This record gives sequence, C-alpha cells and structure tokens, in this order.
Amino acid sequence: MRIAILGTRGIPAAYGGFETFAEELSRRLVARGHRVTVYCRRGNSPNRPRRVDGVELVHLPAIRHKYAETLSHTLLSALHAAVRPFDIVYVCNSANSPICVIPWARGQKTVINVDGLEWQRAKWGRVARSYYQWAAHLAARLPIAVVSDADVIARFYREVWRRPTECIPYGTEIYPRGHNRERLAAMGLESDGYVLYVSRMERENNPLLVVQAYRQVQTDLPLVMVGDAPYAQEYIAEVKAVADPRVRFLGYRFGEDYHALQANATVYIQATEVGGTHPALVEALGHGNAVLAHDVPEHHEVVGSAGRYFGFRDAEALASALESLLADPPARDALRVAAVERARARYGWDAVTTAYEAYFKRLLAA
Repeated sequence: MRIAILGTRGIPAAYGGFETFAEELSRRLVARGHRVTVYCRRGNSPNRPRRVDGVELVHLPAIRHKYAETLSHTLLSALHAAVRPFDIVYVCNSANSPICVIPWARGQKTVINVDGLEWQRAKWGRVARSYYQWAAHLAARLPIAVVSDADVIARFYREVWRRPTECIPYGTEIYPRGHNRERLAAMGLESDGYVLYVSRMERENNPLLVVQAYRQVQTDLPLVMVGDAPYAQEYIAEVKAVADPRVRFLGYRFGEDYHALQANATVYIQATEVGGTHPALVEALGHGNAVLAHDVPEHHEVVGSAGRYFGFRDAEALASALESLLADPPARDALRVAAVERARARYGWDAVTTAYEAYFKRLLAA
C-alpha cells in the first residue's frame, strides 16, 4: 500500500504524541513492505532528511502562528499529496477535517484520527474552541473514515454524533527497568531517585497543580518536569515561579534521554485531564513505571488497576497519594509489574501496526 501521513510536525519525532505515533507506525509499515510518506514542517528537523528508516519525508512550510500552523501545513500537504498516487491518506487532528475533502475528492481513501475533544482544552480561546467543536462534528459527517485511540472518544462520537469510529490505541515498546540509566548522570539524576512528570506545559495538563502539590510532599527526591509549549510561555513562567528548588525543568526530551527518564523514575505522575489516550502515559506503562494518575475516565481506560489515582484537580490529594507511594517500595514494585503486563497485553507497537495494516486493507477492499 502507498500511505501518506499528514497533520503532524513530522519525523524524527521532536514534539509530541502524534509525531511519535507517525514515526513508530510509518517505519513498521515500511518494514512490512508498504510505501509510506510523512509530511513534515520545515524546521522540525534542521537537516531535512529525505528518508528515515525507509520512510519518505516531504518538508513543507507552515504559518508560524498558534492558530494557523497546523491548518496551513496540512493544507499544503494535502494539495501535494493529491497529485501523488497514494492509496491511503491518513490525517492527524480533528482540526484538519475540512482539509480531508481534498484527498477524498481526489479518490484517495481518507482517514482522520480525531484525537481528543480539543474544544475542552483551556489553551484555546472561545473562537478556537468553537472551531474545534465544529471541525470534530464535520469529521463525523464527512464520507471519510474516522479513527480514535480511546474508547471514551469512540463512545462520544457514537453516542453524541451517531458516528461509529475505528478504535486503535496508541502504542509503546516494552523497556527493561533501569534502561539507559547511564544517561541520567548528564542530567544530574540517579536511577530510582526522582519523580517524573511528562506533558506539554499547558493548563489542562496541570503542571501548576503538580508543582503546588509537590511543595507539600516531604521528600528529598527532585521532581523532574519534562515538556514545553511554544505558545504558553507566560503560563510556563507562572509554573516556574511557584516551583520550589527541588523541581527541575528539562524542557523537551526525546530519544534515549526520554527513555532513560521513563525507565528509571521512582514514581510517574500523569496530571492531564482532557484528550484521548495520552502517549506518555502509555509509554510510562511500557517502561514499567509506578503510575499515579489524575482520576479521569481516559486514564482509567489506559491504566486500569495497574496504577493509583488522585482526586480531580486536588493538589492535596495528589500530595497525599504521592507521599504514600514514596513511602511504600513494595507497592511501587507491584505497580511496576502490573504496568508492564498491561502494556504488553494492550499497547505493543507491533500489535497496533497490525491493526492499522488490517484496517487499511479493509478500507481499500470496501
């Protein structure tokens, strides 16, 4: 099959979950004999490689603006893809749903991954939230295929907009505990000697809540905050102003540094509150972490009984749950075993790739 992936910043992954998804899925599909092209934003990779692991990369410009960057790049990508013989055009992000008309009109099988319910995110203003809700509703009405990565999102589309979706989860590798621990020294850390938070530094991901809770925790372990956000610098400054000296902000980390951080944490905190399946949470399971997650349905779907939870937007509950887990090594060990078992059973990348391969073949045969 000839497959195009649109709507991400591109690969090699250097931003977030959709980029990691595009990289992991595309290279596995290529290894299975398919031809895959990933559309990348100029600036995502300074060298602009033409291929990575057999995946063709097309680098196109974008308008560098919070509200225009995704749409402008996806529009150019769709126009470029329309004159090429792709069998499948896979579009990430429900905001791009109007652009899906282009490959659909061209006769290419068009799939959109709607991600989460973006209009619930605090980072968007009123106009942007209205647009996201309209675009998601449009995706449910267009004659294209719709994919979600979480049952809670699939259920919303089914119950609210009467649109069935194909639910294929995000994936992860399975990593041994202590993986890449030698890389921690350069970051001033030790294995099993820090608490880890990974998310974009945006309001609905609650980094401020996490640092506020950590002020109440009696521990010498540092809190390591991994992530950034290009359009939220004022909010990030607010978070840093509240943080005490134990908190370390590492910005974005990818590749082996990221895996080292995930595989050696004492406790992993997931404080997001909206969206579908959060990639970092799935990867925390794959790295065998003791997970402490925000009490929302999406996290229960991913973690199940393989983690613990803290009350919704409750800093005191987070502090209490974290102190309890830090004081109980046997409980952490039990959660780590359960996390790996759950990741292996539900979220292996090879199984995810098999599901997409079969789904794409069904679409082409329909």
